[in-house]
Amino acid sequence: MFRKKSINVKQLAIEVSVDMVLSCERGGTLDRHSYYVAVVGASECDNDVACLAESTGKSIARAGAVLVCGGLGGVMEAAARGAKQEGGFTIGLLPGVSRMTANRYIDLPIATGLGHFRNFLIAQTADALIAVTGKYGTLSELAMGLTLGKTVVGLGSWDIEGVVSASSPEEAVRLAITSIKREGS
Repeated sequence: MFRKKSINVKQLAIEVSVDMVLSCERGGTLDRHSYYVAVVGASECDNDVACLAESTGKSIARAGAVLVCGGLGGVMEAAARGAKQEGGFTIGLLPGVSRMTANRYIDLPIATGLGHFRNFLIAQTADALIAVTGKYGTLSELAMGLTLGKTVVGLGSWDIEGVVSASSPEEAVRLAITSIKREGS
């Protein structure tokens, strides 16, 4: 008989992240005390939204934070691209079972095999979340972030109670980082 064993997925992801980063030569840095900011949004987007996401990723990297996302296309890819352009580090929590599905700007792809349920891992892993527009998947990430007590910033996203609205990528990142520092994450 097999015994069920409880696994702390967040701790496992952090340990894997730190171990892999120590030997990572792809650029970007990460330490255990970095802030983790998630960028969430649609897997397909137009050029205007991609520019917003890319600028958000750049601002996250400039702030010295780690960008966390779903690791695929659209807003996720644009944000990761922006972070990499500024020398940042990116983590992609993928819905499928293959790390090979990650976009090329992801430093640490984690294949969760959880489909849309991986949205919870994104919300749990991040110290704060920034939603760049988005659809129903984004809405689920916002709801999970709020339920977990995280700061959620909206950039052209859902107008719901608890989501702090920002007018620019820079403001969104400033609000996210300020809340992390205030909360002591």
